[in-house]
Amino acid sequence: MSEPEKDLASSSAPVASGGGAPAAADAPPVAATGEPARRPARWLAWAVWLALALAVVALAWTASVAQRLSKTQEEMARRSADTLAEAAAARTLAQHAESLSKELVARLGVAELRLSEVSLQRSQLEELMLSVSRSRDDSLVQDLEAALRLAVQQSQLTGSAQPLISALQGAEQRIERAAQPRLNPVQRAIARDIERLRAAELADVPALALRLDELLRQVDEWPLRNAPLVLSEPASTRAEPPAPAEAPSPAAEAKSTPAEPEAPGGMLARGWQRFDAWRRAAWDRWWAHVREGTADLIRVSRIDQPEAALLAPEQSFFLRENLKLTLLNARLALLGRQFETARADVRKASELVRRYFDEQAVSTRLALQTLAQLEADMRQDTLPRPDETLAALAVAASGR
Repeated sequence: MSEPEKDLASSSAPVASGGGAPAAADAPPVAATGEPARRPARWLAWAVWLALALAVVALAWTASVAQRLSKTQEEMARRSADTLAEAAAARTLAQHAESLSKELVARLGVAELRLSEVSLQRSQLEELMLSVSRSRDDSLVQDLEAALRLAVQQSQLTGSAQPLISALQGAEQRIERAAQPRLNPVQRAIARDIERLRAAELADVPALALRLDELLRQVDEWPLRNAPLVLSEPASTRAEPPAPAEAPSPAAEAKSTPAEPEAPGGMLARGWQRFDAWRRAAWDRWWAHVREGTADLIRVSRIDQPEAALLAPEQSFFLRENLKLTLLNARLALLGRQFETARADVRKASELVRRYFDEQAVSTRLALQTLAQLEADMRQDTLPRPDETLAALAVAASGR
């Protein structure tokens, strides 16, 4: 039994024991109303306990909230202190940065001033270098042009392309050492002109002059058509006639033939044959001796030009001298680069050699072959000019 029920029982017990009849008379109503009276008291007790529990819970929750609030206040106080410290550090850093920025601004101003001075000096230096480079390139271009024009004159005087080729090669080497990009077109033009000069067919004048000098030295050795006792071939080079076969001697025949008895008629016939063979051999030997002895005394030849046969011996000297003068004229014309005149003189010398000199002689045939080759070699194309290189140098000098 709970404490409220005990209190209710103790309060109702004296009433039942104090009187006899009234208590007995009131007993049934008490018994009838005792159960409903207990229910409100029970609910009241539960409500009290519930209120106490809620009060405990509220107290506990209030304590926890207070604890959390205190912790939050402490955290906020700590963070506010940290924030204040950081703000102070930030203000210090800001002041330091401001001082640094002011210093940097001052240094930047000085650097900009110096940069402007340096840029001005650099521009002035570049202009000076450009002017020096242009003056050097202009002087180089002028020197190259003057050297090329001088080489053109030398080539025209000498008739050889070698001075012009040497001048172009020297100009190319100077341009390579200069290493200027604006002179690259000039270098390409020089290469093309060198190829064109090397491809041109030009006469070798010194070699032709040497061959003419060799002919001049050999003029006195060429035999004339009417030269006495002069054969087309020397007597030592002619083939000797074959020696006739000698008839075998009777003793040799006797040794070679076996000894057999012969008739008298056969011996007579054999003796006649031996005599006939010996006679023929003797005749052939005599005729060969006579022919060899008279071969140098009589010569039969055909001469188509009568003036060659009628040329007097004392006039042969003047003929040879005229031929030498003709060859000398050809040499002078060759050195003067007058190739047509030189070819005409060589042709005239060939006609004189064919008319008055013996063409059967080996020296004369070699001289005619040399003259024909000289006439064929005395041909020269027009000497090319380095017009492309001169045009490129003019463009480089104009600065375009």
